[in-house]
Amino acid sequence: MAKKVKGADVLWDVLIRQGVEVVFGYPGGATLPSYDALHRHRIHHVLVRHEQGAAHMADGFSRATGKVGVAFATSGPGATNLVTGLATAMMDSVPMVAVTGQVNSHLIGSDAFQETDVTGITLPVTKHNFLVTKAQEIMPTLRKAFYIAQSGRPGPVLVDITKDAQAAEIEYEYDDRPIRLSGYRPSYKIDKVELQRALELIEKAERPLILAGHGVIRSGASKILQQFVEFTNTPVAMTLLGLGAFPASHPLNLGMMGMHGEAWVNQAIQEADLLLAFGMRFDDRVTGNLKTYATKARKIHIEIDPSEINKNVKVDVGIVGDLREVLEVLTAQVSAGDHGEWIEHIDEMKGSSAVRDIQSLPDNGHLYAAHVINDLWRYTHGKSVVVTDVGQHQMWEAQYYKHDYLRGLITSGGLGTMGFALPAAIGAKFGRPQDEVWAIAGDGGFQMTACELSTIAQEGIKVNVAIINNGFLGMVRQWQEMFYDKNYSATPMRSPDFVKLADAHGLPGLRVTKRSEMQDAVAWAQAQPQSVVIDFRVEQEDSVYPMVPAGADLHNMIRRPMANPIVETAED
Repeated sequence: MAKKVKGADVLWDVLIRQGVEVVFGYPGGATLPSYDALHRHRIHHVLVRHEQGAAHMADGFSRATGKVGVAFATSGPGATNLVTGLATAMMDSVPMVAVTGQVNSHLIGSDAFQETDVTGITLPVTKHNFLVTKAQEIMPTLRKAFYIAQSGRPGPVLVDITKDAQAAEIEYEYDDRPIRLSGYRPSYKIDKVELQRALELIEKAERPLILAGHGVIRSGASKILQQFVEFTNTPVAMTLLGLGAFPASHPLNLGMMGMHGEAWVNQAIQEADLLLAFGMRFDDRVTGNLKTYATKARKIHIEIDPSEINKNVKVDVGIVGDLREVLEVLTAQVSAGDHGEWIEHIDEMKGSSAVRDIQSLPDNGHLYAAHVINDLWRYTHGKSVVVTDVGQHQMWEAQYYKHDYLRGLITSGGLGTMGFALPAAIGAKFGRPQDEVWAIAGDGGFQMTACELSTIAQEGIKVNVAIINNGFLGMVRQWQEMFYDKNYSATPMRSPDFVKLADAHGLPGLRVTKRSEMQDAVAWAQAQPQSVVIDFRVEQEDSVYPMVPAGADLHNMIRRPMANPIVETAED
């Protein structure tokens, strides 16, 4: 039965009906009516310290749970501060809904105080966006936003609501009829002809290789992927965002591919006679030089977004559909496989490089980032949720922390957003409060969103923060070392005392300079009742190996110099 309520109450009621329990936001003039109504509704609001943090928290919440994350911001600068977070979610296909306030509808276009055309600004970095100027539009628009964010290829949706629409009173009754949007029908019928062609290629292949991407996680296809892999005896290479979709400890998991992937993985791609691309988009960091990429291989691409098929790499078979559904059909029809010789050949290519599979690395008196990551994996038993920033530590994490569990790694892949780790870890903790969460960031990226330590302290949540502190913008420094004659222009970085900074926020901090201190440091962090900050002072001029230079052939990797004091064969 209809009742008279304000538009702001409609807003919160719709969010609750969509299953939302927590939102991340920062109030302002254009959202005052909504915040005034918040106390009448059972939603927990997390007060961030910067709107970019709100977007990353909603993103981290979504990646950790598979649900839609929600961020709030006011008009003008509040809304524009969301843009980087929206672009991050857009590039990685993360379902989010961002709600922004807008000036009163009669002021739109007048350059009113804190007026910005946020729908125009965010058009390239959202899956869709809306401007709502009437209270009657709030309910149907928000329902559409959640539907669009979650259906098909997921992504962020922005809903911009004018202040007068939030304040107006209307007769309200929730409409729970199925969403119908003209021109948007994200349902897929598997092409039987393409499916048959895929089956034929799989049957004939002698050196097949699966490329497993983020789509495996997004579609919930991990279990059926494992069934397919084991039945066909096909090895699997992982993209960065695919890590955790297939257990790292599984004997058919080769490891990560691409620019900083394992050398044997990249070589296997170049030697394969069939690539099965499952929920991945052939990003340039994965392929290297397209002209020389996997020239011996036929290619099957299964992808929910038809625009991705043949966009970067021309394929022999393209199947548009939900990966889980397609794999279920494929697994039911494919024949059992035996590719023992191919797998033995890949194992031979590994050689001593498989040192990353053992539980320890030599300690020569220096603290390396690889030590920190490897020991975090050992002492958390690989069961924590790890949220990384972007840079060298991100790649070391992918190499040295073995992800056996789904949604165990949360990281910014496509956009490569520094400052992502800390706020995204906060979002992940709200999504999975019972799990151990580690935010791993470089000293540069951490300082971009370090203000969110106060959010952690105010909310009283438990996040362990590991700062890989090498005194540089590490990945940029590495490129300067390799390609710019060690001209370290604008990359040396002075940082505050991170232990004192933690204390200023009311959080315990610790500094680690030796590997012998690692086990006690992790145990100390786990024992603390509140969030902690650990400053790991690692070797300054260490680099991530192997490395495929931008645009180079995938198999032409830069290996670790033999004179380097860390494990000589670890990345060869």
